[in-house]
Amino acid sequence: MPLLRPVYLGIDCGATTSKVGGIDATGDILSKTLRQRPTLGDAGPEAIIKGWLSGADDFLRDEGLTWDDVAGVGLAIPGPYRDYGVLGSQPNLSKALDGWHFLDDLHRGVKQAARRDIPVVTANDGQLAGIGEARAIQAHAPGSILMLAPGSGLGCSYVHADGSILMGDNQAAAILCHMPAPYAKLGLPAFHCGCGRDWGCFEAYTSISGLPQMLAHFLPQFPAHPLNSADLSAKDKVLSLRALAQQEDPLALAIFDLQAKAMGYAVAAGCMAYDPTHIVIGGGLIDPGATTPAFRQRYMSGIEKATAEVAWVEIKKLSFHEASLGELSQAIGAALYAASH
Repeated sequence: MPLLRPVYLGIDCGATTSKVGGIDATGDILSKTLRQRPTLGDAGPEAIIKGWLSGADDFLRDEGLTWDDVAGVGLAIPGPYRDYGVLGSQPNLSKALDGWHFLDDLHRGVKQAARRDIPVVTANDGQLAGIGEARAIQAHAPGSILMLAPGSGLGCSYVHADGSILMGDNQAAAILCHMPAPYAKLGLPAFHCGCGRDWGCFEAYTSISGLPQMLAHFLPQFPAHPLNSADLSAKDKVLSLRALAQQEDPLALAIFDLQAKAMGYAVAAGCMAYDPTHIVIGGGLIDPGATTPAFRQRYMSGIEKATAEVAWVEIKKLSFHEASLGELSQAIGAALYAASH
């Protein structure tokens, strides 16, 4: 029996938080309200699934919907994968989840919650982030899209001009994040990455995961900075940097200026590999709810300048965009992916 008003849910599993979004049958976003809760990755698969479904329940209730309205569910989750729906060893999630058949578990959970069988699909979170952003851009301007979204790691996505996503034979296409960055050109040593490599992955220079090493490098250059003596954990010191940058703190700005430069080099590598027209930058550093217009302009300008410095393309042919969906891009992309299947 066809649903009267079918909707599609998207779940985004991040390293620290998971988010839920949704679209209607026409692809319109149901809400841009950010709903998130802890992923609880160290608590094991059962706790993770329970959190995802609780987030979906809350979303449906807030939107005046029930599981009876849901036609499909998409899950955005970091790779790599051992197989479709089977997690591999994760840079930013618990190593104990290696080999987890997460798609089977989610499918069972959704079936129990809805009391009927509902299609559930999955793909790399970074790849799915590009789908939602591409839909809005390509409606007004033709061309393919390269999206980079730094968060806990560096999400990467390439979307063809026809709106289809480049997945790759093993769902691992466009993974620029673990390519080696030109760290000597950044004036930095080879940072260790959560993936286990020590050659200086782009992810280590552009995302939260590399900020502890970035902070350790820069703090000695600012001996009078309060973070040198602050009674904070290393994690809390790192997480304070974004707010400090909005106050034009010299240390924080120096760090994010260098991250922008590294992002520009990553964009350049992507341009030479995929030849896109549009460049979309996502992540928390361009979130209007957490950063000022002046900071976002400085960050984006730094990326564009570094891209122009090394890219084997004419910079005037590239169109740079701030992500319009913010931290919901992966969840909305997952919902759109579910609808397309």
